[in-house]
Amino acid sequence: MKNLAGLMKQASEMQGRMQELQTKLAAMECEGTAGAGLVSVVLNGKGDLRRVKIDPKLATQEDREVLEDLLVAAHAEAKRKIEAMAAEEMQKLTGGISLPPGLKLPF
Repeated sequence: MKNLAGLMKQASEMQGRMQELQTKLAAMECEGTAGAGLVSVVLNGKGDLRRVKIDPKLATQEDREVLEDLLVAAHAEAKRKIEAMAAEEMQKLTGGISLPPGLKLPF
């Protein structure tokens, strides 16, 4: 029974640390750029788009399709960065123990 109590305590502590990690990730921001800096987007740690910045040079109607593609590319870059940061933080939290397949944080 002593081992079970210890495991339950460890599980509870891990749950608290995971909640802290989720809060920390939500507060993080990461910027992605495209088109040599003509377009940039900022995502929070949950992958939500927070800000978009478009260089005035791209404001013409002819550039609309290019601008749309650049926004998608900048968003994808920022999303990749934030996912890498989240994975790094999770490695720190779990001490290198990998999560089961399909389990992804933040939940």
